[in-house]
Amino acid sequence: MDNILEVSGLRKSYGNFALKDVAFSLPEGCITGFIGVNGAGKTTTLRTLLRLTDKEAGKIQFFGLDMEQNERQIKDRLGIVLDDGCFYEELSLSEMKSIIAPAYTAWSERDFKQYMDMFSLDPKQKINTLSKGMRMKYALALALSHEAELLIMDEPTSGLDPLVRSQLLKILTEYMSKGGKGVFFSTHITSDLDKIADMLIMIDNGSIVFQEEKDTLLDTYRIVKGDVRALTPDLRKLFLNIYETAFGFTGITKQVAEVQRMLPDAMIERPAIEDIMLGNIEGGNK
Repeated sequence: MDNILEVSGLRKSYGNFALKDVAFSLPEGCITGFIGVNGAGKTTTLRTLLRLTDKEAGKIQFFGLDMEQNERQIKDRLGIVLDDGCFYEELSLSEMKSIIAPAYTAWSERDFKQYMDMFSLDPKQKINTLSKGMRMKYALALALSHEAELLIMDEPTSGLDPLVRSQLLKILTEYMSKGGKGVFFSTHITSDLDKIADMLIMIDNGSIVFQEEKDTLLDTYRIVKGDVRALTPDLRKLFLNIYETAFGFTGITKQVAEVQRMLPDAMIERPAIEDIMLGNIEGGNK
């Protein structure tokens, strides 16, 4: 499987925050979730990859091409959905489209009209009158109307109601069914990725914590519930983090077999992505 994006040694600083030698790759044919809490570095990473802000060091390759030397060619093959939209507020949807469409060699007016109808968007409506959900739908209509090979989306479901989020996930699944595509989807709403992600990359405080296939990751970790009185010092070391109450404890671990050996009566449950993310953050990535 070829990599559709390869990043190595990426650095970028903003005041007290910095990306620290960020490195990862996106395989073709995957929906890759880019997870982390707000402020972890997701948006900074995406903006740096797209050269919306300058990197201080590192190498970025899309489709085997260096981003610095082939920016125009690469962006012609990308569909980009950013949280802030980057639209001219006083223009109508049709006027904004007329500015954006000529930048793409494979622009399809038919596809654009199809998505506008699907999303119930009025071409005459002004951008500054759109709700957050409508803005996201409009950005997605633009991104999907020029045969993009990779969709890059920054927090696309943040602030959206459950129905709109469900519609978006369905569209991404249909997009991937065409083959030869990829989606890079940053979010802190990890329940969306439980449904559609193939690969997960986690960033925390500007550093990559892990890159792993979702199913492998979910098979590696387990949530353990038991009597707090059973928590010996040696047992505590087996957990990434532990939450204790007067009624018992809940912890997350990667050392399932050893925990079961030491605590045979414990209740073992499969985690959600959010459990794994928070476990790594609160546990100091140990």
